[in-house]
Amino acid sequence: MQRFHYLGGYPEPVLARVRELIEQGRLGARLRERYGEDHEIRSDRALYDYANELKARYLRKSEPLHKVLYDSKLRVIGQALGTHTVISRVQGAKLKANREIRIASLFRDAPAPFLKMIVVHELAHLKERDHNRAFYQLCTHMEANYHQLEFDLRLYLTALEVEGAPSGAQL
Repeated sequence: MQRFHYLGGYPEPVLARVRELIEQGRLGARLRERYGEDHEIRSDRALYDYANELKARYLRKSEPLHKVLYDSKLRVIGQALGTHTVISRVQGAKLKANREIRIASLFRDAPAPFLKMIVVHELAHLKERDHNRAFYQLCTHMEANYHQLEFDLRLYLTALEVEGAPSGAQL
């Protein structure tokens, strides 16, 4: 029986359907059908602008972002898909906090809705640190289809693992 790294906790009927799609060689094709081509946000600057546009639309009063970039050192299995960190520095009598978001470089070559889901997830951490009810409500406020995208992203990662990652993508 095949073990899925990204689909832990899902019910057996769902996993059986995923196994069936994998055996038929249709999982990746089905996701490409549904989500289309990759996005055009390739550079760190474009990613920074994209994240700030979303932040300006939904989180106007939150602290500013100092850095948003693709990180080739983030490994999907061992770590997260993206990280949100706050780096505090003492400057004179003040404590200054820099907020940065790092997205796994795998998402340079992913469909646009998956990148948006990851950015929304990390932006939600500006307001809510924990993955609690308020956090997921904020995620669905910024992206109404958040939960479906999260599940489909897990399917996408499973397809990459089974079918092989495209050039440049690292799992």
